[in-house]
Amino acid sequence: MTTSRRNFLKTAAIGAAAAPLATPALAQSTIKWRMQTYAGPALAAHVIDPAIKLFNQIAGDRMQIELFYADQLVPTGELFRALQKGTIDAVQSDDDSMASPTDVTVFGGYFPFASRYSLDVPVLFNQYGLNEIWDEEYSKVGVKHISAGSWDPCHFATKDPINSLADLKGKKVFTFPTAGRFLSQFGVVPVTLPWEDIEVAMQTGELDGVAWSGITEDYTVGWADVTNYFLTNNISGAWAGSFFANMGRWNELPEDLQALFRVCCDQSHYYRQWWYWGGEASLRVDGTKMKLTSIPDEEWKQVEDAAVVFWDEVAAESETKAKVVEIIKKYNADMQKAGRPYRYS
Repeated sequence: MTTSRRNFLKTAAIGAAAAPLATPALAQSTIKWRMQTYAGPALAAHVIDPAIKLFNQIAGDRMQIELFYADQLVPTGELFRALQKGTIDAVQSDDDSMASPTDVTVFGGYFPFASRYSLDVPVLFNQYGLNEIWDEEYSKVGVKHISAGSWDPCHFATKDPINSLADLKGKKVFTFPTAGRFLSQFGVVPVTLPWEDIEVAMQTGELDGVAWSGITEDYTVGWADVTNYFLTNNISGAWAGSFFANMGRWNELPEDLQALFRVCCDQSHYYRQWWYWGGEASLRVDGTKMKLTSIPDEEWKQVEDAAVVFWDEVAAESETKAKVVEIIKKYNADMQKAGRPYRYS
């Protein structure tokens, strides 16, 4: 992702004005962090603002976090480097979007069909061992992985209707790197643009659609105003994202402030669980801006089967990736054996 000098100055100025999370007058000893999220202001109002506001309220003069939105300090694709260098103290993003140089990066965002429901993500991290793997991988590169959680599922929102796999061919789609790599085999043309440019790109024809979110985000960020159709089939049940901190800055914090930050991350994870789950259903039922379309299950099974092949291709790339894929396979097999309501097919 790139951003012009003019846009950088403009958005940085907006960021300073749009983040009224720090108290006006702080003690000289106040710990001050700068944090950037992957989300623009409208989405951040739900996925990060409440948690940081809560943290600042409780921490008071001891610590304050100034929050910046997508691309305001650095382009999203440069978030990892900025975090590692200490230019930014903390980040909320998925591994894939911020281009982390780790063996687990490919699994951030939307790793195809690794999850079917939003609860799958925290269970994979907290009960199936992904937390330990992420902690080890990020410790190697000087970054603290604090907490992972789930967001919305990955659906297509398009200008033209998608009723078959053939309808995807040639469609220019804004999506995540790994999702784009997977979808390209079905004729999708992945496009990378700054997040703030997507709506205009849809209007000008530079994009035919997005596969970046569920319907809740489509409405929240304005994409439902420039697309006409929403495909109910998805390639992932939940986006996997995390909170990260510069290792040195994290280690400098007293234990109680580390604990407070973790608690506020957990509050953010909980908020998103119900906000997305309820929002996806409500907007499918009551939303008026997008018409729902579906690809028949028997045809969509080709995509699901291709995902398993994709998993094996990724697993062959390194021992760590193979270990993560093995966990994902075991988890999904366990859910299948558990039956309803964990899996319905």
